[in-house]
Amino acid sequence: MLKAVFTDFYGTLVHEDGDIVKQICNEIFITGNAVDRTQIGSYWQHEFQKLTRNAFGENFMTQREIELQSLIKTTEKFQSSANAEELSEMLFTHWVRPPSFEDARDFFEHSPLPVYIVSNIDRADLLKAIEFNGFAPAGIFTSEDAKAYKPRREIFELALKSIGINAHEAVHIGDSFSSDVKGALAAGINAVWLNRSKREVPKGIAAAENLTEFWNTRFFK
Repeated sequence: MLKAVFTDFYGTLVHEDGDIVKQICNEIFITGNAVDRTQIGSYWQHEFQKLTRNAFGENFMTQREIELQSLIKTTEKFQSSANAEELSEMLFTHWVRPPSFEDARDFFEHSPLPVYIVSNIDRADLLKAIEFNGFAPAGIFTSEDAKAYKPRREIFELALKSIGINAHEAVHIGDSFSSDVKGALAAGINAVWLNRSKREVPKGIAAAENLTEFWNTRFFK
């Protein structure tokens, strides 16, 4: 029997930072030496993901540290005169005041189970974003708490242990197939892919196009 719902935050309950990312790539482009803005975005994402993969345990770095380092590498790569610290702050200005999806508030208010947020963002920034949107989760668990990022198991295992439930008693929903779905499944937790863009769903994967549909997945029948 299910006892808890775990949910991702950015891209699931609130909007991602796509517009800010485009602004930053444009700033690096006009102040640097790149063929196009896509080249900048790809390199920046690669550096960010590489740092995130290696940030666990004693080598853990916060999102703010990773974001700044990845932007420093990117501005250096494309010989941009843009200030990496200022660019990073643009992101976090959004991250602490992100607009929510229309179905997010109803998701909390009508959940038959306690809802816990499991997020890769730093705890202080997540708390500000939750307060900004007026959400009332039963609890939050961050990569900063676990010293590891999704899809690693540590953050999911921390949530289970803290609540005092077994893996099969929780279901996790998130918009990232690689981080949320694969990470939860690796920890033995039921997973639902929030597929707002209606991409092709791999065989055997539970998916919902919005948070309302989440309650109609096989885990609640």
